[in-house]
Amino acid sequence: MKPETCETHDVKRRCDRSRNRSKRRAIYCPIDQSHLDSVSPKYPLYADTAEHLQQRGLSRKRALSLMAAQTTVQLEGEWLEAFWCSACQQRNWFHVHRVKPSTYTLSLAPGTLWQQVSGVIHPHGNPSVGEFTSRQARLVTFNGLKDFQRIG
Repeated sequence: MKPETCETHDVKRRCDRSRNRSKRRAIYCPIDQSHLDSVSPKYPLYADTAEHLQQRGLSRKRALSLMAAQTTVQLEGEWLEAFWCSACQQRNWFHVHRVKPSTYTLSLAPGTLWQQVSGVIHPHGNPSVGEFTSRQARLVTFNGLKDFQRIG
């Protein structure tokens, strides 16, 4: 008896169908070359000055005309993302740059890039927020009376 194959029936067996799910991204730790697991969403980078666009290869004239037409331009193939390295046992934020569809370059995210990202809380907090407000936001329980002494 012949085993059943896809050619003998109109219906394909599940094991014979091609895989529809996407493969894992090949992103490796720059320190020990182990696979990194993403622990945050991707936060796209934006350019808000012509110099940012020039650093990425645009001509000065084209960068200035883009900035005149739009206040910000999303940088294609660049984002910030947090990854967990099981070998290093730590989480780090990386600047990810897609070179080819399945090739990425990683570098630790410098502080200057945080100003080009939308929707991310700055890792060192908002500098315009006072110390009292920051401390109150970090409190797990409410002990409001200890911060307000009796007046008068």
